[in-house]
Amino acid sequence: MSFGDPNNPYAQGQQPQQGQPGYGYPQQAPQGVPPQGQPGYGYPQAPPVQQAYAGGGYPGVPQEMPGGVKAARVMLYVIAGFQVLGAILCGLSAATIGAAQDDPALKDEVQFQQLADYSTGGLWAATIVILLWGALAIFLAVKFGSGGNGIRITALVFGIITAILGIYPFVLVGLVHTVLAILIAVFVGKQDGGAWFNRPRF
Repeated sequence: MSFGDPNNPYAQGQQPQQGQPGYGYPQQAPQGVPPQGQPGYGYPQAPPVQQAYAGGGYPGVPQEMPGGVKAARVMLYVIAGFQVLGAILCGLSAATIGAAQDDPALKDEVQFQQLADYSTGGLWAATIVILLWGALAIFLAVKFGSGGNGIRITALVFGIITAILGIYPFVLVGLVHTVLAILIAVFVGKQDGGAWFNRPRF
C-alpha cells in the first residue's frame, strides 16, 4: 500500500475532493426525497392565492365608476328635474281648465264642459305619469353605485323609451330628453358600463 498513491483514499494527508465526501463517492439523496429547494415530495407547488382585497382587487374589474356611467347618472338627475318641471306645468294646466269650468259665462256650454272634463282628467293623469317617470330616473341614478345588471338593463330601456317619447309626441319639448336619453343608453351599454354593473360584489 502506497501512501503517496493519489488513488488511495486512505493515503495520509489526502483529503476528499470538494463536493464528494467520504470514500470518493458523491453523496446522493435517498430515493423519494426531493432535492433541496424544491417543493415537497414531487408534488407541484400550488400557485399563490390571489389577493382580492388589499392587493387592489381582481384584474379587469373596475374599482371606480367609469366616466361614461357617471355622466349617465348625472343625465338621469337632469331628466328627473325636467320631469318635475313638466309635472308642475301639466298640473297648472289642469287646474286652469278646471277653474274655467266654473266661469258663469261658460257654465251652460255643454260641449265645453265635456271637453274640459276630459282635458282636466287627462292632464292630471299625465301629471302623475310624468312624476312617476321622474321618480324612476332618480331611483336608477341612485342605484348606479350598487346596482347590478338589472339596473343596467332598466336604464337601457328607460333611455330608449324616453328617446322615443321625445321624438313623438313631444317633439319640441322632448328634444333635450331625446338627446340625454340616447347618451344614457350609449354610456350604459358600452363595455366599461357592462363591466361596472357586472362586477363581483362581496
